[in-house]
Amino acid sequence: MLKPSANIIDCPHKSRYSLVVAVAKRARQIAQEAEENHVILDEKPVEIAVRDFKEHKCVIKEPEDAVI
Repeated sequence: MLKPSANIIDCPHKSRYSLVVAVAKRARQIAQEAEENHVILDEKPVEIAVRDFKEHKCVIKEPEDAVI
């Protein structure tokens, strides 16, 4: 099971919760795109999503007035 530390993913996010939500949303996008295009993934969508954030292919955007 993939358990990446929030420290590994160098994103300017304010909370770990936002990181988890963003990775989950990206993983759902990847899975849906693969299903629509009839592509079989070699890796799990979550692993691909984590790599996207590590490589700065995706960014977390939070509202300015977010309460922490």
